[in-house]
Amino acid sequence: MESMSRRHIPTPFLLLIAVAAAFLWLTSQSLPDVVGSHFVGSHFDASGAADGFMPRRLYVGFMFVVVVVLPLLLVIVQSFVLGSPGARINLPNREYWLAPERRTETINFLRQHLAQFGSMLVVFLCYAHWLVVRANAVTPPQLAAFWFVGGICVFLAAALLWVNALLGHFRNVPR
Repeated sequence: MESMSRRHIPTPFLLLIAVAAAFLWLTSQSLPDVVGSHFVGSHFDASGAADGFMPRRLYVGFMFVVVVVLPLLLVIVQSFVLGSPGARINLPNREYWLAPERRTETINFLRQHLAQFGSMLVVFLCYAHWLVVRANAVTPPQLAAFWFVGGICVFLAAALLWVNALLGHFRNVPR
């Protein structure tokens, strides 16, 4: 079985994870601390009004797990699974792309493509965090719901383009 090493995780993705961690820490410094009833507005209703609160420390820890740890695990675990000889990989023209002479190249492409998705996810989650930070800059906290929905739409459109590019790469067998 292929060993899992850092070389399977693209350096730009790792750099983005580091930048995201720094961004999260730096921007969280402006959030309200637990002083009296001043908690971080962390959940918002459809109109953008805060309807859920938590201490800053808990919010920052939660966001660190969501923004940094989960995307990193997604990429690492999938990269490891892709390298295992018995991995069940469902692709168009599977027999062609996973033939022994093309398997390594195919797995490397999938790992790169997965890191791209992980990067998109990190950027979107950082954007959502930034909106929460901005929402907490006013009293009472008010999320810019329009911008949040817009961010979701952009992320979903990018995810659809990502899936289309992935399937498009494997759809046609070179002649």
